[in-house]
Amino acid sequence: MTTSNQSSAEKDLQGLLERIAASEESAIEAFYAATCRRVFGLTLKVLGEHGAAEEATLDVYTQVWRSAGSYDAARGSVLAWILTLARTRAIDRLRSRRNAPSGEDLFEHAAELADPVAGPADAAGTSERALRVRKALDMISTEQRQALTAAFFGGLSHSQISSALNLPLGTVKRRIRNGLARLRDLLASHQEGLA
Repeated sequence: MTTSNQSSAEKDLQGLLERIAASEESAIEAFYAATCRRVFGLTLKVLGEHGAAEEATLDVYTQVWRSAGSYDAARGSVLAWILTLARTRAIDRLRSRRNAPSGEDLFEHAAELADPVAGPADAAGTSERALRVRKALDMISTEQRQALTAAFFGGLSHSQISSALNLPLGTVKRRIRNGLARLRDLLASHQEGLA
């Protein structure tokens, strides 16, 4: 790409950012179309997982919508700015994924809270139910399982999960709601299989 083409493309992106800062929805659509391949490619390279890269990319454009006015051309090009945002979002997600307790850790913690004086019949029934729930949890998506175990076994609120996973609150609520619906279906089909 020649310097004049680069400067023309840069001016176009800067103009789009100005329009985004003025809350023009069509500008974010055009900005996304012009930059999404590079942003998604970078997040995918860092995270190595398609779904996580999509969510990180969504986070980037949400941040662009909220903070387009903070872009400073003196500090670098628009493309460098958005790729820095993408890299930061992807690394944040990678760190939160590494630091989040696994489902097994949360199950172990939940087992510590079990009633210590349950009788043998109660223990057998509880153990069987717990095994069915664990099997069903293994059948839902990793993202749903992570949100559900943090909420129900880790005792975290939706907003605490949102902060811990660096996800929008709506995403956390959707994952919990969809995960619960999927668990209900899996457990119901198991019950029908026993009848």
